[in-house]
Amino acid sequence: MDREPTPAGTDAPPAPRPPRDPRRTGFETNKLRKRLRRLVGQAIADYGMIGEGDRVMVCVSGGKDSYGLLDVLLSLKDAAPVRFEVIAVNLDQKQPGFPADVLPRYLASRGVPFRIEEQDTYSVVRRVVPDGGTMCSLCSRLRRGVLYRVAQELGATRIALGHHRDDLLATFFLNLFFGGKLKTMPPKLVSDDGRNVVIRPLCYVRERDLARYAQAMAFPIIPCNLCGSQEHLQRRQVGAMLRDWERTHPGRLDSIFAALGTVTASHLMDRRLHDFAAVRATGAPVAGGDTGFDVDAALEAAIERVADPAGTIPVVPAK
Repeated sequence: MDREPTPAGTDAPPAPRPPRDPRRTGFETNKLRKRLRRLVGQAIADYGMIGEGDRVMVCVSGGKDSYGLLDVLLSLKDAAPVRFEVIAVNLDQKQPGFPADVLPRYLASRGVPFRIEEQDTYSVVRRVVPDGGTMCSLCSRLRRGVLYRVAQELGATRIALGHHRDDLLATFFLNLFFGGKLKTMPPKLVSDDGRNVVIRPLCYVRERDLARYAQAMAFPIIPCNLCGSQEHLQRRQVGAMLRDWERTHPGRLDSIFAALGTVTASHLMDRRLHDFAAVRATGAPVAGGDTGFDVDAALEAAIERVADPAGTIPVVPAK
């Protein structure tokens, strides 16, 4: 006898989902790949990240972001209007249990030149940072120093890091909340020693898209058990705040991210960026002089949409 259907609300396991159509899966992956390529290509063009003859050293940690960065740059290399090289570099920090064979095997399978640099920064961090302390800052400085040296040895003209849009936003709020600065990770910079150019080609890419892409491409992810296991870092808390905003206020992060590239220095308070002492009335119109007090039609419309998403309140045009 066939069993009766289990009533809803019981503890019976859910019915198995039907298998996904592989054609649809392939279509969605290809669509995502094209979007990542477009965003990375746009960032490279907007900030002049890569030029003719550049040798790009891609720092590959084994995480989803650096895998995605390497994959997209390799695909762009063959179609880019300029000729450039890609070499992958991994720093083996000698963390206990680190699967040292994973990255060399993957990189060899992709046919990309690579170098594995071995340096025991793990022991240094463990020795210097007390139990329960935040390891990220010291670990990052040590890692950066090694990578800068390797870039010089390899003749790399660009060092590509896998920081994405969410990283830039989180860094902005960390500086705002705890550092008293309006500052984030720039898409392109010169290193402190003046010898290396660092680029972040993923600066327009959302983290969730990189996570989806890593899953679709089955990248052999290597978790970080050093700083990644510290659950109470301020960056994690800021990340949770941003995810909550994205869920409850769609479009807010897009607006904040756009603001990072649309700065009116004269309407802030940094005397290094604007000579307030020299401000004088000249009798001639000044473009943007007091627009901070004007009604911004786009801003007003955005506020109306948030306050009245159903559109039930009539909007009265400003006179």
